[in-house]
Amino acid sequence: METYLGVDLGTSGLKAAVVAADGRVVAEAEAAYAVRAPAPGWAETDPAEWLAALDSALVALGPAIAGVRAAAVTGQMHGAVVVDEHGAPLRPAVLWPDRRAVAQVARWRRLPEPVRARLANPLGPGMTGPILRWLLEHESATMTRAASVLLPKDYVRMSLGGTGGTDRSDASATLLWDVPADGWSLSTVDASGLPRTLLPGVSPSTAAAGEVTAAGPLRGVPLVIGGADTPAALLAADLAPGEVQVNLGTGVQVLRPVAEPWVRADPPVHCYADCADGWYLMAAVQNGGLALDWVRRMFSLDWETFFAMAGRSSAPDLSFLPFLTGERGGVAPPSASGAWIGLTETTSRDQLVRSAVEGLAFCVRRCLELLTAEGAAVRLSGGGARSPVVRALVAAAIGGPVRHDEGRSASATGAAMLAASGVGDRIARHPHAEPDPATHDRSPVSVAPPGRGAVLDDAYQLWLSRLAALSAQFDR
Repeated sequence: METYLGVDLGTSGLKAAVVAADGRVVAEAEAAYAVRAPAPGWAETDPAEWLAALDSALVALGPAIAGVRAAAVTGQMHGAVVVDEHGAPLRPAVLWPDRRAVAQVARWRRLPEPVRARLANPLGPGMTGPILRWLLEHESATMTRAASVLLPKDYVRMSLGGTGGTDRSDASATLLWDVPADGWSLSTVDASGLPRTLLPGVSPSTAAAGEVTAAGPLRGVPLVIGGADTPAALLAADLAPGEVQVNLGTGVQVLRPVAEPWVRADPPVHCYADCADGWYLMAAVQNGGLALDWVRRMFSLDWETFFAMAGRSSAPDLSFLPFLTGERGGVAPPSASGAWIGLTETTSRDQLVRSAVEGLAFCVRRCLELLTAEGAAVRLSGGGARSPVVRALVAAAIGGPVRHDEGRSASATGAAMLAASGVGDRIARHPHAEPDPATHDRSPVSVAPPGRGAVLDDAYQLWLSRLAALSAQFDR
């Protein structure tokens, strides 16, 4: 049985999947690590923690990795791992939720509108370009030693023994990419004062990238370049025409494939390259599972209890705005903050928890509106979609059907598909029709929509009005 390894380097945890050629997930494992905030608004992880998590996941996969034919890594987008000429990190990785580069984004706003329009994306401080500019201004001694900047997944691949560089799906999300030209925007690089020498080379997501050099059962296994996590999940989802992918993880990403990229200055949603030669639009919220986890920890609850409380309660006239770390500018402005609105002396803990999960569902609905995808069939993936309560509330909020991909990581499965393509093979897009109890068949499961009843629809409109009022305050 031919198998392929896909690794998904998430924001707070790594997932690995061994996938057979017929599409079945043979084995899965995951390992967590911390996102650290050494200063307010910062988000960093020591890359050594990623490698330790990878080692742990590979051990957990056990004998399943013995027959792997090829491997690929996908991972969180944006961010920056600054390395020396030997590929060693010079400091902790700066991640996409980081807000330290808010002032540096002004350089991008001053770009001539035709140049800014070709970036085709909202301007955010957690993207690679502004992060690098901040590092040049505040850590110049470190940056003088920098030989290159890597995207997170590319660092992990290199650490396994693979070659350097990145792919277009990750490069297009740096605010340094000319989207219609499908190449580095050297005018943006120069205007932001970044050395061109920091830019990695760009290869197709399925290009050969060396082989694993570490000891163990993966030694000698071919590596391919891989891709960013959201387009890898899109690849694994195999959406039907008109279907939309919703990934619920630390953040929320709503993806809609499109035939051509747009050229637009300061758009409300993102336009990125996929893992082949196409494009997709993405409406995103950084505070998805991140905000739910904050609420859970505030009340010292485990996840099972948290979702049980959300499922047995209602939250009339109570709204939760989950924007604890600011936002990306589409659903809410970068300067946004979190809030509960509508609190009274009778508000219960159950209602606070319920409103938090409703807030997540309302973010999904708002993202669909920004993508002009209201009424589209929705495919749910990601760890946040494991709870039936979340799935039911998303279906109720959007008033339409959702289908749930039950696997732990659609992105890891997509990485395995890229690995197979990189060695000339192919993974079937659909598992066996008959469930395999030994491997827990991952075919999508439909969630019947209860209908967007007047109460939930009214709750969304109230949430939206409160968000607009708060956003107006932030923008002043």
